[in-house]
Amino acid sequence: MFIYSAAVLYWMFLGFGRTVRTEGALQYNLEPLRTVKLYFDLDNGVSFTGRLINLAGNVIVFIPFGVFIPLVQARLRNVFTLTLWAVPSILLLETLQMLLRVGSFDVDDLLLNLMGVWAGLFILYRFK
Repeated sequence: MFIYSAAVLYWMFLGFGRTVRTEGALQYNLEPLRTVKLYFDLDNGVSFTGRLINLAGNVIVFIPFGVFIPLVQARLRNVFTLTLWAVPSILLLETLQMLLRVGSFDVDDLLLNLMGVWAGLFILYRFK
């Protein structure tokens, strides 16, 4: 789990050609589903790969957390307590991406990441 967490941090802060923006305003989106709707607009110039990475990738990369965190910490085995753990954790990561200027804070990423955690919990209970 430690190695996977390190990989996720790498992807979020260094991977995918990320560079630090030294100028301009902090970038953020606080409007739910704004970015998601943008990716479903086929005329916006974003490639299929870009759409796939941003939508499916934000879900898939958090599935292991929904599986392994409840296995390690028994008190996080229900959706409510796991959500109470996941939301502040994801908020911290999103905020750091914005403040370190290696990405933006996007409420849609929070929602997609949380869907991944929930999907992982579903998988855990489905195949346990």
